[in-house]
Amino acid sequence: MYGLTDYCYDLPEDRIAQVPCETRDGSRLLRLDKEAGGLSHHRFQEILDLLNPGDLVVINNTKVVPARLKGNKTTGGAVEVMIVDYATGLKSLEANGYFQCDCLVRASKSPKEGTTLHLGDEITARVEQRKGGLFELRFFCENDIVTALKSRGELPLPPYIRRNNGLSTQDRTSYQTVYATEEGAVAAPTAGLHFTDSLMDALRAKGIEFTTVTLHVGYGTFVPVRVDDIRDHKIHRESYHISEQSAQTINRAREEGRRVVAVGTTSVRTLEFAADDTGRVASGGGVCDLFIYPGYRFKLVDAIITNFHLPESTLLMLVSAFAGKDKIFRAYEEAVQSNYRFFSYGDAMLIE
Repeated sequence: MYGLTDYCYDLPEDRIAQVPCETRDGSRLLRLDKEAGGLSHHRFQEILDLLNPGDLVVINNTKVVPARLKGNKTTGGAVEVMIVDYATGLKSLEANGYFQCDCLVRASKSPKEGTTLHLGDEITARVEQRKGGLFELRFFCENDIVTALKSRGELPLPPYIRRNNGLSTQDRTSYQTVYATEEGAVAAPTAGLHFTDSLMDALRAKGIEFTTVTLHVGYGTFVPVRVDDIRDHKIHRESYHISEQSAQTINRAREEGRRVVAVGTTSVRTLEFAADDTGRVASGGGVCDLFIYPGYRFKLVDAIITNFHLPESTLLMLVSAFAGKDKIFRAYEEAVQSNYRFFSYGDAMLIE
C-alpha cells in the first residue's frame, strides 16, 4: 500500500488524450460506488442525473497564466523559462515592487547566479539563486511586468500533451475552466474542464449549489514521486484561499447533512487542508502542502469528480485513499479496456 510500484498500471500511449473532447460536457464519465465497488458508464452531461438536490459542488476557480517564456542568455544560447510559482511572484510584486519567484530553466548549460536572461523585447530576468532543480528569478520590465508576461508568455500545457507547432488556438480556451477567475495557476484543475455554463445552470435549477475555493495549481503536480516508500515523499506547496462566504456555505452544508462534492483533487486538498477534525472549514489562505494517500481519514469531502491520473502520481494516491486502492485500480482497468481517454484532456470519474 505504501510502495511506489503499488501505484503503477499499464496504459497504452494512445489512451493519453492529446486534444479536448469536441464539447466539454460530451466527455465520458465512469461512476464508481466507493462502498460497493460498482461501476457504470455515462456521458458527463449525465452528472445532472447522478448528483442530488441539495448537494454542494465545490469548484476551484484558479486561472492558468501564460507562464512559459522563451529567449536567450547574454551569450546567445537559447533558454526557456517556466514560472512554477506565479502566486509568489504576485505577492513579491505587491510587497516589494518586483516580480520574483521560483522557475524551471531549460538551457544547454545551467545559468549561474547573477546571469541575465533575455525573454523577448521588454522582459529580462536575473538568476538570484539555485534551489535544487529550480532557479529563483527576479524579472525586470520597463512597463507593467504582469501585462508583459501575459503578452509574451505561453500557456503551459502538461508535458504529455505534445504540440509540434506550439500552442493551438483551441488550447488557449479549452485549457481553462469556464469559471476560472483568479489568476495564478501554471496547470489547470482539469476535472473542471468538463463543465459548461449551461450544465451548471441546469444543476442549479435542480437544487444543486456551487461554491468556490482557490488553489493555484503548481508545476509540482507533474513532478514524479522519486522515493520507494510514498510516506517519505514531500509534496509540492501551493497557495490557496477560501473566502468567508465560501466557508460559511461549506459549513452550512455540513451542518445540514448535505453532501460536499469536490471537483478535482485540488479542491479535495484545499477542503481537507482547511478543515478541522470536525470537518468545519476556516476561511483565509496560506500554503497547502497536504499529501493524501491511503490511510488518510477524510473529514469533509463526500464525493469527488476527477479525471484519470498518471501512474505513480500523488493524485492517483489521493483517489486511492478516498475509494480504496483495489476499487480504483479495478475502475482504471475497466477504463483502459473501455477505451476511456486519460489525463488532462481526458474523460472523468465520479467517485461517490
